[in-house]
This record gives sequence, C-alpha cells and structure tokens, in this order.
Amino acid sequence: MKTHHLTTPITSDDIKKLSIGDKVLISGTIYTARDAAHKRLYESITNNKILPLSLYNQIIYYCGPTPAKPSHPIGSAGPTTSGRMDKFTSVLLNQGIIGMIGKGDRSESIINEIKNHGAIYLTAVGGAGAFYAKSIISSECIAYPDLGAEAIYKLEVLDFVCYVSIK
Repeated sequence: MKTHHLTTPITSDDIKKLSIGDKVLISGTIYTARDAAHKRLYESITNNKILPLSLYNQIIYYCGPTPAKPSHPIGSAGPTTSGRMDKFTSVLLNQGIIGMIGKGDRSESIINEIKNHGAIYLTAVGGAGAFYAKSIISSECIAYPDLGAEAIYKLEVLDFVCYVSIK
C-alpha cells in the first residue's frame, strides 16, 4: 500500500497511478451531496435543466455535515452509505464526475460503470466525522440550501484521508 497526495482537480493520469487499497490524501475542492441532493441533480439532468455546479472532473463526498460550531468551518463531516446513491451514479458519471467518496459497498453494475468511465471510488472511515472535520478548511453551501445538511456544500480540504476501493 502506498500513500498518494492528490490536489483537485484530479486527472485520469492521477487515477492510473493508484492501486486498490492505497491511501490518498486529497487537498483542494470537493463537494458534498447526499440522497436528496443526488435526487435533485438527477432530476435536473434528466429534465435538461441547468445544474448548480459543473460536475465535470469533480469529486463528490457522500456526506451531510452538521452545523459548524463557532470559529469552525464545519461540524462533524463523516461519510454516509454509498450504495444509496447507486441509482443516481450512472447519470452523474455521464456528466463527468471523476471521483466519489463514501463508505460501504457499491452494486456490481456501478462498480463496472466506475471502471468504464475511468473514475474512482474512495472510501472514508465511518464514525470518524470529527476527524474528517479537521481536514476541512472551509465550507460553503452552494446549492439546495432548503435541504439543510443534505444541501450541496463546497469544501476546501487539506490532506483529507481516504482509501482506493474501486478504479
């Protein structure tokens, strides 16, 4: 197992250097999106509506962060179960997302799609929301604020720890 330091946006060449089980420390911009945000993105795409952000070459973190305490950019920010997003993943991959971070298994069809798109699925450690919050430098709600914790947040991260699970 190797450790890789990657700065977003990551590229196909970055992904080619990774192996299953490698540790990845991500710095740069990632976006949160959970079930409700995925559903809205999916509906916008399938109805040819403009998206609130470009998904091309982005990393989506399956996370619904808790509110920030005073003088902190975010509250707890642990991963949620990735399999719940599988029904939306094909459409998002077709929009160009290059990476997903979450916890748990993916369906066989999504595993194949991730590989076919040259994308990557990274796992984060469940139950470590306070740990992950320490890697988040800033947080900004950029879409669907009515969804609260399930809104889409733009996160600036430094050495955000995850592991290569599918590529």
